[in-house]
Amino acid sequence: MITTRRSGTRKSPLGASLNAKRSVVINGHKTSVSVEKQFWDALKEIAFLNGIGLQELITKIDQDRDHSNLSSAIRLFVLGSYRAKDRNITG
Repeated sequence: MITTRRSGTRKSPLGASLNAKRSVVINGHKTSVSVEKQFWDALKEIAFLNGIGLQELITKIDQDRDHSNLSSAIRLFVLGSYRAKDRNITG
C-alpha cells in the first residue's frame, strides 16, 4: 500500500510543493519517504519497465541500500538507473 500527502517543506517559485511524503509498507512495517515528484514518477517508470510493482521495487531498494535514509536511497537508485540506461544508449 502506498499513500501520498504533500510535504510543505520545500516549495517551487510558483508555490507548489516539490516534495511529497508517501507512506509505504516494507516487510509489514509502515514507513514514509519524501521525494520529489520527478523522482517518484521515474521510480514508477522503472518498476513498470521491469515488470514489477512499485512496492516490490521499493522493498528491493530498501534491502540493497547502503544509506540509512530510504528517500536518499530511492533518489540514488533512480539516478543510477538512468545513468546505466544512458551508457547503454550512447556507448
